[in-house]
Amino acid sequence: MSISNQRRQDILDALRRGTVPQYGLDALAVGLQPFENAFDEELAKVARGSAAFKAIRGEYGSGKTFASRWLRERAHKLGFACAEVQISETETPLHRLETVYRRLMERLTTPDSPSGAFRNIIESWFYTLEEDVLAQEEINPDDIDALVDATDILMEKRLGEVMRSAPAFALTLRAYRRALVNGEDEIADGLLAWMAGQPNISAAVKRYAKIKGDIDHFGALSFLQGVLTILKDSGHPGLLLVLDEVETLQRMRGDVRDKSLNALRQLMDEVDSGRFPGLYLVITGTPAFYEGPMGVQRLAPLAQRLAVDFSTDVRFDNPRAVQIRLKGFSITSLEEVGNKVRDLYAQNSSVQERILRLVDDKYIADLASAVTGSLGGKIGIAPRIFLKKLVGDVLDRVDQFDDFYPREHYALTISDTELTDVERASKDASSVDDIELDL
Repeated sequence: MSISNQRRQDILDALRRGTVPQYGLDALAVGLQPFENAFDEELAKVARGSAAFKAIRGEYGSGKTFASRWLRERAHKLGFACAEVQISETETPLHRLETVYRRLMERLTTPDSPSGAFRNIIESWFYTLEEDVLAQEEINPDDIDALVDATDILMEKRLGEVMRSAPAFALTLRAYRRALVNGEDEIADGLLAWMAGQPNISAAVKRYAKIKGDIDHFGALSFLQGVLTILKDSGHPGLLLVLDEVETLQRMRGDVRDKSLNALRQLMDEVDSGRFPGLYLVITGTPAFYEGPMGVQRLAPLAQRLAVDFSTDVRFDNPRAVQIRLKGFSITSLEEVGNKVRDLYAQNSSVQERILRLVDDKYIADLASAVTGSLGGKIGIAPRIFLKKLVGDVLDRVDQFDDFYPREHYALTISDTELTDVERASKDASSVDDIELDL
């Protein structure tokens, strides 16, 4: 698969840091093919005005974040707006939907705007409204006041139900546009920030739009409806919202955990009720979150909604089910992704032949076995550190030093400081700090 040099570099930089790349994941995807058709079907359904919910389960290191970002790329290709929100007790507690909404708006992306997409979406929407007004040929394009008034009327008509449940949404949009027309950019910026859920907006900005306070838990749901309407009207078929690492709920205080589980149930019910046409809501979590006593099972209605029988052979898992499981890595799939990364690295390298010769499939297989062995033989948690070592310790050196030969000059070293808590806990207690490849 050929990708741009910039995208290739972004992928390698992320792997070098030990993180999941933001884009270009088709170049690395392993084991996701069984889900492609189901995801595409659900995205198409959402694009037609429905809503969908999906729960992804997998052990640590099985690729949940990778899978959700891979899905995001597929959604972007269809024109969707996307947002990935990391759930955490302090930064983004799930039971505070106003905070989830704020993080959603902060991380909103479109195919053309990899960050800060909200402003572009709003401006695109107003342009569309103006074009629709002018197409009726009843307004003189040079009569700015008449054009603004006619656009406001059309805006409120398009927002429909949102006007009734969250009148402040339309009030703020109208005030935002008036501020732009009058050249009051600071006021406009403040109003846009308030609409995006940001706190601490000045009283002067709120008075300008005749609004009060901040967006609360219930207001966030109504504002999400408004955002979905604007997205659809400005040419985006829907919104993919990923709530990542939902399993962190298990570590929260009991009352907070219960409120968060109930908020998740509420979101699922709202999706099912048709309140959010154009929303594809995805959550990720570990099996313990879905099956354990500190997770989904604490709230019977939620457990019933997410229940899927995983007792059959994984080969026969239903990718259309409300909950799907990732198989996790085998040593074969670990080697496969290593080979993909090696080929991607060599793609535009000036020493391509040397890379392919010195870091051949056999070397990658040996490195995968060594990394896995150093982590107590647990393949599932090996991908992150394996790819970090492959890129940063081996491929970079082969690329830069003509006299570097990995079989002679490299000994695998994994220190506790570069491991996550889960990786460190799984590390073989009997292993030494330096593990040399037996080559």
